[in-house]
Amino acid sequence: MGQPVMYWQILSKQPAKLADFYGSIFGWNVWPPDALGSRAVETGAGEGIPGGIWQIPAEAQSMVQLFIRVDNVAAYVQRVEANGGKVIFPPQVIPSGDEVSILQDPEGIPFGIFRPGKKL
Repeated sequence: MGQPVMYWQILSKQPAKLADFYGSIFGWNVWPPDALGSRAVETGAGEGIPGGIWQIPAEAQSMVQLFIRVDNVAAYVQRVEANGGKVIFPPQVIPSGDEVSILQDPEGIPFGIFRPGKKL
């Protein structure tokens, strides 16, 4: 099994503004925030990977973040650290049941890894 990119997320200081921006340009439907503050994005294309917009603190850097599906989050965290990466958010199970960790590559670019809590 490979480790595909399964989700993208726009990290924003002004998520409502960006929801309006992308909705106006591309016709995307952006849902209200969930319990973790993430707004799901529906592109209406019927293809591609799903995404969302998430609120970040004012001192954080806005960016696009990718989420990669893995079969063992702890093992991949160890691989990242062994190859010069860093752990930003250690492995945790979130309310959806997914196990997630946010990491940083050697250049400082954050990305997420996850193991689904339910069958995809």
